[in-house]
Amino acid sequence: MTPVRVLAVASEVYPILKTGGLADVAGALPIALKAHGVEVRTLMPGYPDVMRQLAGAEEIRRWPDYFGGPGRLLAGSRDGLDLLVLDVPHLYARPGNPYVTAEGLDWPDNGVRFAALSRIAADIGHGLVPAFVPDIVHAHDWQAGLAPAYLHYDNRPRPGTVMTIHNMAYQGKFSRELAGAIGLPPQASFDVHGLEYFGGISFLKAGLQLADRITTVSPTYAQEIQSDEGGMGLGGLLRERAGVLSGILNGIDVSVWNPHTDPHIAYRFSAEELSFRSANKAALQQRLGLDPRPDALLLGVISRLSWQKGLDLLLEAMPTILTDGMQLALLGSGDAELQDRYQATARGHQGRIAAVIGYDEALAHLIQAGSDALVVPSRFEPCGLTQLCALRYGAVPIVSRVGGLADTVSDAATGFTFGPVTSKNLSAALGRASFAFHDKPAWRKLQLAGLSTDVSWRNRAGEYATLYRDLIASRRTA
Repeated sequence: MTPVRVLAVASEVYPILKTGGLADVAGALPIALKAHGVEVRTLMPGYPDVMRQLAGAEEIRRWPDYFGGPGRLLAGSRDGLDLLVLDVPHLYARPGNPYVTAEGLDWPDNGVRFAALSRIAADIGHGLVPAFVPDIVHAHDWQAGLAPAYLHYDNRPRPGTVMTIHNMAYQGKFSRELAGAIGLPPQASFDVHGLEYFGGISFLKAGLQLADRITTVSPTYAQEIQSDEGGMGLGGLLRERAGVLSGILNGIDVSVWNPHTDPHIAYRFSAEELSFRSANKAALQQRLGLDPRPDALLLGVISRLSWQKGLDLLLEAMPTILTDGMQLALLGSGDAELQDRYQATARGHQGRIAAVIGYDEALAHLIQAGSDALVVPSRFEPCGLTQLCALRYGAVPIVSRVGGLADTVSDAATGFTFGPVTSKNLSAALGRASFAFHDKPAWRKLQLAGLSTDVSWRNRAGEYATLYRDLIASRRTA
């Protein structure tokens, strides 16, 4: 097996820093790739949380002026991950969320912040770190989208480039004047075949236009984003580049998400000890103030509260939940109106509905282990990770038939699916799940089918390894 070196570029990496599923993928995929002969180093910004966890990292390079202030490139490791960290305090040393202010607004210099990340990625691709010269630069989402662009416009021998879309809704759009300010050729790059996007520039569009290969996180989503609606303005480009676009399903880190060893749950269990899940259900009900009813179908939700995630539809389906005697345990944050509505619903139905606003990793694990079913009613979903965790934990998924949800949950076999995505169809799926829940042999069959599903990165990492090697081979013969 020919060794391959890959520089992964991501704006967040679990367990160091996480706001969403991108971090989970960026943290788990490099480790899974080791078994396939792929050496990965992951480049990320030096946010305060990152710097605290990498004390003692080795300084590789230092600059007196890097995009407007002093900067360093550091190398370190954490939890099996080999990391390169761009420490530029004037860009990254900010409290809280890495992308937005305390008021929830984008940092006004986000274009410069993530251009700096992409620029250093391109420089590493050119050999800035002699001990690690990558064969591939793999950019994740818009924050790394300029890495293929810098490598393209440098007009030098370069590594292969891969661009992965985790969510088309986030495209990194900025004014056209930024191109020159961040060191891209303003004339050449501001073109329909470059960064230009409806009169401005888009970092995601740059990556999709200029990377050698494009991937996204499920086969169905790879098809959906080639439509005008699913492509969100970039469907035509993706149709043009369909020959280099592939959908590779995400996996989850099955060492972190393992009900047999999970330190966050009340009682550990396996497929052979499934009856022990009931202790987790009781613990979840107690923790959230729900009535201690083993006979109630307990629905779990772990999600960003947003229109995309269909959480307004779940509110519209609340009469079905209440009439059928179900309970709901929700953990999430996002849209302020949805947060308020869920909290009001919980206050009005104490013992039946619980809503925890925010994110709590331990509670997320307990919801997976203690809820009977996990609801994911997304209007679009590139892949989704919570339904994969649910399968692993014996929580039967109830999901919309879109994107990766359609690829990972089989209706009436491992869970319940519904479409088109409306509150009426969601209510019908909840009703079907409720009927099945009260047929204990049928419900156990669903749980066991889910538990036997391979949700790991093992085979999926192999698909990335094959893509990398094919790209390297094609560039050698070009």
